[in-house]
Amino acid sequence: MLELSFDWSTFIKSFLAIFVIMDTLGNVPIFMLFTEKYTKKHRVKSANEAFYVATLILILFLFFGMGILNLFNISLSDFKIGGGILILLIGLKICLGIHLKEERAKSYDIAVVPMAIPLIVGPGTITTAIILVQQYGFFIPLLAALANLLFTWFALRNTELLFRIFGKQGSDAISRLMGLIILAIGVSFITSGWLG
Repeated sequence: MLELSFDWSTFIKSFLAIFVIMDTLGNVPIFMLFTEKYTKKHRVKSANEAFYVATLILILFLFFGMGILNLFNISLSDFKIGGGILILLIGLKICLGIHLKEERAKSYDIAVVPMAIPLIVGPGTITTAIILVQQYGFFIPLLAALANLLFTWFALRNTELLFRIFGKQGSDAISRLMGLIILAIGVSFITSGWLG
């Protein structure tokens, strides 16, 4: 009889790596701020659109990420170092509470830019996804990415509820903690790439 097994340890590692980079809980107050003048229906529509676009982009990079690197003759070690520096900077930005220009983002529908790109699926998430595929194969990182995207979709559709639960200070504290973890992941990627 064929025995099917699932590597939960790898799934949890992959899920957490994407989770801290995606920073969903940190994005909730940003989304709330950008959509404060939206009706509930419009806010849900924007959350849905952000989810669809982010899912499409992340799956494309999960499938074709290494092909794109090979096209430009970039090794995985090079990408780990470059991506690690980028992730380190993202973590630093989150720790310092630096966000994109709010007024500019409020001037148009924010579902695609900046929510789907770069807040949900930015360079750090793409880098992490490509490296996870190289380390663990395609299937488990794909499931981990989809689980994170579904969590993000739920969070954005329920921003008012989550904001009431955590409050602004709670969301900020969670975001800063995620920033510290992201900094550590960035250092880990740089070290791994440097050592080859």
